[in-house]
Amino acid sequence: MTFAKLGLPAPLLSTLDALGYHQPTPIQDKAIPLILTGKDAMAAAQTGTGKTAAFTLPILAKLLGRERASAYQVRSLILAPTRELASQIGESVRSYSQGLGLRSQIIYGGVKAHPQINGLKRGTDILVATPGRLLDLFNQGEVKFDELEYLVLDEADRMLDLGFEESLNALLAALPKARQTLMFSATYSDAVKTLAKVWLNDPEEVAVKHSNKVATTVRHQVYPVDKARKPELLTELLQRQHWAQALIFVKTKREADELTDILIAEGYNAAAMHGDKQQYARLATLKAFRDGTLTYLIATDVAARGLDIAELPVVINVSLPHVAEDYIHRIGRTGRAGQEGRAVSLVCADEIEALRSIEALLNQRISRKEIPGFEAEHRVPDSHPRSQKSGKAKAKDTTVTQAKGKGKKPKVELPPPDVTKGPGLRSNPFAKAKKK
Repeated sequence: MTFAKLGLPAPLLSTLDALGYHQPTPIQDKAIPLILTGKDAMAAAQTGTGKTAAFTLPILAKLLGRERASAYQVRSLILAPTRELASQIGESVRSYSQGLGLRSQIIYGGVKAHPQINGLKRGTDILVATPGRLLDLFNQGEVKFDELEYLVLDEADRMLDLGFEESLNALLAALPKARQTLMFSATYSDAVKTLAKVWLNDPEEVAVKHSNKVATTVRHQVYPVDKARKPELLTELLQRQHWAQALIFVKTKREADELTDILIAEGYNAAAMHGDKQQYARLATLKAFRDGTLTYLIATDVAARGLDIAELPVVINVSLPHVAEDYIHRIGRTGRAGQEGRAVSLVCADEIEALRSIEALLNQRISRKEIPGFEAEHRVPDSHPRSQKSGKAKAKDTTVTQAKGKGKKPKVELPPPDVTKGPGLRSNPFAKAKKK
């Protein structure tokens, strides 16, 4: 099956081809034709299955050739539970819609609302938002839904878990009843089913199984390190290992640019790829990486989707993904076709929950290795899945390990601190990083 057979228009097919999307995933194969019919849909799909493209592409297809949204109006709305997911979806929307003449915007809490309000004044064809901030702006009269035609509830189960039910109900009352609604959820709990009954009109159900299998040829390694020293440790590892190539993952576009600058300053052949890069620049960077003329590619999850690099020796996670399944998606680029691959992760104390989720998904403990001179001040506790079940290793416990030799102080392993408040740690580990 190809994207062309799913009924998508030529402009979108050209963009997908340029981005390296050649075959739809199972959820895309099932959901896109259904959504194009105009029916409401309830889909069971986890992160990493390609669900963002599954709902974004048919919406873009429907918006093509239509009038743009009026001032303060929104034509299609995608609700996400967290700012991180909203940002990822927003980057995907921009990537898929380049050259189509459509306006998109992302709004979420935790940042100043004024720039977001200014963006809404022109009208928005596709708005990606978290429920709380969106409801605040609606109550202030900064956004209107009279022209809304398409609504997506992404990760509905997480929205309920995070306590957004009241905000969702308030938003529901503000939205027009004549709309197409799509709900995506990893699980079909009773609460999710109840939500679907209220929001959706006679929906079609779509479900696919998500594979969490990892090639047995991939070796996993965790390097504990304090957050602020990740760039230093990365350059140390690159100097020691002499990998022919490496795909390096970070969370944000800013981190990708700053880490790239650090590596270039150290003399490494590196380039960044993310949603703010022009299409021609992304294609040129990707071609250089595939040809082997680019050694280190620093990318966000969204920008790296669709990458297919033969014989990639290592994938490096400078930041762990928020969702464990994304780890599987990232490291799937190495250890292919029977070749040995490595998955290296630089992990700080506040990422322990993400690490635990990854180890539980893999059903194995990932070995830790400290590099002399980079020992973490804030320890990364052990998180073997089996020991968690037996209660032998708990993050909330304080473990004291006696150091060898007389007169040496014992190491104290503390629970993960709130690194956004701890002294000496920067909120952005890539800003003003020390160089070797």
